Amino acid sequence: MAFRDNVAGAYRVVQDEICAALAQADGKGVFEEELWEREGGGGGRTRVMQLGDVIEKGGVNFSAVHGVLPEAVKKAFKVDSAHFFATGVSIVMHPGNPFVPIIHMNIRYFELDGGACWFGGGIDLTPHYVIDTDARYFHHLLKETCDAFDLSFYPKFKANADDYFYIRHREETRGVGGIFYDRLKPDNTGLSLDHLLDFSVAVGNTFVPAYTELIDRNRDREFSERELEWQYLRRSRYAEFNLVYDAGTKFGLETNGRIESILMSLPPLAKWSYNPQVVPGSEEFNTLTKLKKGVDWV
Repeated sequence: MAFRDNVAGAYRVVQDEICAALAQADGKGVFEEELWEREGGGGGRTRVMQLGDVIEKGGVNFSAVHGVLPEAVKKAFKVDSAHFFATGVSIVMHPGNPFVPIIHMNIRYFELDGGACWFGGGIDLTPHYVIDTDARYFHHLLKETCDAFDLSFYPKFKANADDYFYIRHREETRGVGGIFYDRLKPDNTGLSLDHLLDFSVAVGNTFVPAYTELIDRNRDREFSERELEWQYLRRSRYAEFNLVYDAGTKFGLETNGRIESILMSLPPLAKWSYNPQVVPGSEEFNTLTKLKKGVDWV
């Protein structure tokens, strides 16, 4: 079996296990599955939950696609190869309760004809309200996952996430970050492809204990109309990042990906109020003070 098939098989298992755990954690919502094929090669499994007890809208998507690399992508990647293979799992969860955070995860493998290949991905948390203990718990789990493979991974990938998940036109980070990495391969990590696959799967396996714990901590918290309006505002910032800066969104559109799967990451409802203001000392104000790079959560 080709290495790419091993990766795709492992990612399918990650998708299955996360969907089962999220359905159990939500208690009401179910995932609707749609199988799709990509014109040009490959396809995937889109699984979406809507109007659950916790999850208002969320998706856990698997894809394995191949074909001719578009010129725009070749230029962006700075490669000359004509054909590609890409597989991955991509997740975004938008909860109904403003105190349960948005979470995003992506693990992926990319291969070009001629033998060039690498892993990428990451996982990050976007609270509507930053709760310090939740952010520390989340980062602690990510550090444990990274440390099991290389002690340099967490500080390096945490800094990458701070830089990547930054909304430049707002001068704020999308949330409290996490880890982000790209182009991991044997010659820049010292790890074999098999060990890099193990790391990628380990990141995927961190999702369930991280998010189900945060769900349990916050799902029953009462909230007001003011806090709901703040959630809609923070969702709008999330949408801005995904539509303006997100590399995965751009890659999916450039490679003729399935549009419903690509834009699954957008929230079900968001608001763009004109020039919103926050009260100094409020929970909203406190959240804004922590949407910056370089916060040490561990």
